[in-house]
Amino acid sequence: MNEILNRSINEMAQTEFDCECGRHHVFDVHDLAIGPGVIQKLPEFCEPFRDGVLEIVYDQNTYRVAGKEAVRLLKDAGFQYKELAFDSGDDILIPDESVVGRVLEEQDKNVSLMVAIGGGSINDSVKYVSSRTKVPYIIVGTTPSMDGYLADGAPLINNGRKFSYYADLAYGAICDTDIMKDAPMDLIMAGFGDVVGKITAIPDWDLSVKEVNEYRCDTSVELVRRAMNKCFTSSSKLKDRDPDAIMDLIEALMMTGVAMAWVRLSRPASGAEHMLSHYWEMDFIARGLNPNHHGTQVGVATPVIAEIYEELADILPEETKALCPSRLEIEKLLRDAGHPVSPKDIGISRELFYRSLMEGCTVRPRYSILMFAKEHGRLEQVAKKITNRIYGEE
Repeated sequence: MNEILNRSINEMAQTEFDCECGRHHVFDVHDLAIGPGVIQKLPEFCEPFRDGVLEIVYDQNTYRVAGKEAVRLLKDAGFQYKELAFDSGDDILIPDESVVGRVLEEQDKNVSLMVAIGGGSINDSVKYVSSRTKVPYIIVGTTPSMDGYLADGAPLINNGRKFSYYADLAYGAICDTDIMKDAPMDLIMAGFGDVVGKITAIPDWDLSVKEVNEYRCDTSVELVRRAMNKCFTSSSKLKDRDPDAIMDLIEALMMTGVAMAWVRLSRPASGAEHMLSHYWEMDFIARGLNPNHHGTQVGVATPVIAEIYEELADILPEETKALCPSRLEIEKLLRDAGHPVSPKDIGISRELFYRSLMEGCTVRPRYSILMFAKEHGRLEQVAKKITNRIYGEE
């Protein structure tokens, strides 16, 4: 176990090992490049697919920061390619049926590789189509905003609800830190919020092991914990775009993706804090509003979930309880990095917040502290108490 945990992110490609959890883990991303200037490696990564046509997918923002250079590199290297551009104007590109459908509809029969240029929406849409058509894809990440670049899940909106579909891993991933460090600060903060979410995802996984006998891999937990803690040592410098802090953030997000790929589950990275985020996002979309960034909502939701752990300390297993820091510790971590702290900071109304606590456990069939509170008849009491603390007594 120790050998694999000591590898750098760029040494993780094409690795496999027999784990102490009893499973044989495979991470079959073929090529990885994370660091300054690595977009130059794109033609090299695409070389095995030269005989076909490359489909390059981007939106108006990701074209500006990386797509234009990606197209130039592939053109100069003599590749055949077609471009698929999305333009969402001032709105966020929502990865829903229309986006996924267009990626699929415009995939030519002779496409040998898709090249996704972007963050969560582009990556997840192309990843889903890649897994269904068996045309591999390479992701050129443009923002350190989420942990899905190396994960096998594709969270998409379908008929107004968010589902996490199983999908194949990318053939290759390029994350150029020279590009990512200049991402909008709200996207950098979203990535940090997504890392903060692992704080409560880990005890949620432990709780599910004890309550419903769910499988857990301690190696993947340790990988996430190490990457998370390294990120937190420099996170107060993120607001200044410190290069080392940005690199620590990217590494934490990518290592989390590796951990999820090992177990073919999002458990190492996602617990009840993600359920609240998905609930809020679906509500915003249903009302025709631009949702907050996924990671930003996850970050804000994390101290809320930690507070539920505190409220249920008298009935929680001792080992699980010890895994979750206090609400105040997590809020300080967010505040010091320049991240929003309260759901009020990101436009979550009192009614939506309370409803999300009561119904968040229905978002996905996964055991969490929310279900634990419901099963023990304490959910309504805890939800009212936390809502009153944040929004004031009615």
